[in-house]
Amino acid sequence: MQTIRDKATLRRAVDSWKAAGERVALVPTMGALHAGHMALVAEARRHAARVAVSIFVNPMQFGAGEDLDRYPRREQADARMLADAGVDLLWLPPVEVMYPAGFASKVSVTGVSDGLDGAARPGHFDGVATVVTKLFNQVRPDVALFGEKDFQQLAVIRRMVADLDMGLDVIGVPTQREDDGLALSSRNIYLAPDERAAAVALPRALGVAARAIERGDDATTAVALAREALTAAGFAVDYVALVDAETLTDAPGEDRPRRLLAAARIGATRLIDNIAIPLKHG
Repeated sequence: MQTIRDKATLRRAVDSWKAAGERVALVPTMGALHAGHMALVAEARRHAARVAVSIFVNPMQFGAGEDLDRYPRREQADARMLADAGVDLLWLPPVEVMYPAGFASKVSVTGVSDGLDGAARPGHFDGVATVVTKLFNQVRPDVALFGEKDFQQLAVIRRMVADLDMGLDVIGVPTQREDDGLALSSRNIYLAPDERAAAVALPRALGVAARAIERGDDATTAVALAREALTAAGFAVDYVALVDAETLTDAPGEDRPRRLLAAARIGATRLIDNIAIPLKHG
């Protein structure tokens, strides 16, 4: 596996693949890799001859008071995991390469970014869209893979790629979970043992609400009960919302794919999760 930190070397490596007619996949990450990221790498292998992974803790997507300084960084361990998984290239740019002196541009995607985490974390998705655009321009992938755990992020990137004619496929990979159902996340390492034990209430509350909605119970009541269950488990709830899976607008019709999303804090750690609501048939 090549580990590359400068754009000129990256350009030469990707040029050689393109010249050989090889399809390129990119898995963007912020490091602190776990089995969820490895599922993205495995899926990337099914779509391309060459797999590149980027690791960059993007300061533009962290707000004031968020965990930029303490976000876990494990460069050597991450590199070993990627090499063992057969990744061809690790793109590991320093901040000054991504955002050189005088950097003044921003990519903003309205609509799908407005509510949910967009409301709770102002400016977050501008940072995501900007860094992902740069990564796409640098690596020039044919396909990029993102986890469905960050479902709103996935929707923002899909909208951006479509709107800006970026000419690549964006694939969402299902959320990978612990045995008790908690979604894998790099931030799970922040959880104290009692918080980790309580955190399973998040996927359980969403599961109960999703099953109620699927069988035709009142959606507003199901969402309210999920919020109550999270509060009772010790969470401070940012939101629980049933939305259209494509537009992320409220009050979706039952004839369209829907998604139940939640964000809540337990202790100092903010967790997100979501679950699909199957379409009704018949």
